[in-house]
Amino acid sequence: MQSAQIIVLVTPVFFLLMAIEYWVGRRRGRDTYRLNDALSSISLGILSQVVGVLTKLFTLGIYVWVYEHAALFTLSEKSLWVWGLGLLLYDLLYYWHHRLGHTTALFWAAHSVHHQSEDYNLSTALRQTSSGWIAGWIFYLPMAILGFPPLVFAVVALIDLLYQYWVHTQQIGRLGWFDRWFCAPSNHRVHHAVNEIYLDRNYGGILIIWDRIFGSFQEELDTEPCVYGVRDALQSWNPWTANTIVYRALWRKMGQVSGLVNKLRVWWEPAHWMPGQTVNLKDYDPHALRKYDPPADGKRQWMAAGLFLLALNATTGYLWFAHALAWPQLLLGGLAITLMLIAVARYSSNSN
Repeated sequence: MQSAQIIVLVTPVFFLLMAIEYWVGRRRGRDTYRLNDALSSISLGILSQVVGVLTKLFTLGIYVWVYEHAALFTLSEKSLWVWGLGLLLYDLLYYWHHRLGHTTALFWAAHSVHHQSEDYNLSTALRQTSSGWIAGWIFYLPMAILGFPPLVFAVVALIDLLYQYWVHTQQIGRLGWFDRWFCAPSNHRVHHAVNEIYLDRNYGGILIIWDRIFGSFQEELDTEPCVYGVRDALQSWNPWTANTIVYRALWRKMGQVSGLVNKLRVWWEPAHWMPGQTVNLKDYDPHALRKYDPPADGKRQWMAAGLFLLALNATTGYLWFAHALAWPQLLLGGLAITLMLIAVARYSSNSN
């Protein structure tokens, strides 16, 4: 079974859990959902899966090539310890991928998509980038060099991704000893917060012990409620804008700085870096944040929801049959779904 087909099969579970979370939030008087934001997040997840189909040969292909030509050992996918060690190693490599995704502009340009939502709920978990394929594969090549078979790599990567779904919620509090070892809702709420004390903390995917080992752990504080989003607020529901806004800002910055070295450093330094300047982020007040929430009349909301369901159904078929489709069919199908998602964004507010 293809990984895209597994995503199709677990999608009903995703939506069921979102419905339960919404119901629990309403019962508690702590509803964390807005239709426009949820549609935006899930649309970005859909687009990410579509692009993943188109780029799989590139990303997995590189891994397979390195495995076949540079592997130091021959590890058997029939050995249970290979799977266990593979998951542990993948999670460690993911930690560093994730950490540089916050501290290096090139990787932040991709990862920022996941943080743009100003809400925090299970739909936020589905908010994924469509450009991670550009350079994210670099971090996992050590697994290929050590001889972990491509099947092991693909499966443990999917396990690591699926695990992280449930931690995107405000309806589950602290979990005692579990919080000390594993990425859990409390730990991950910190990661998504823009408060100064929480900024760029808790990168672990499955295990939070990596953060404790490498000095990036921060506990959630009762005295400092988490505020979610990114400091350079997106102010748009458009999935194309969400995926390109940081890249476009970096390209503009390249034109502003002088010298080849500085132009290259634009991509390696943190996203706010400028040569000879110190950025003071401590003046930022997260509690003064006003959520992006443009009005949309009932007709436009119904149109957005209808188009979203159409795009969701189209994506289900696209992902399920992708392995049997020719490249022209994949490209045309991906383009059609992308246009539907852009239309969803347009109908999510009256201003478009």
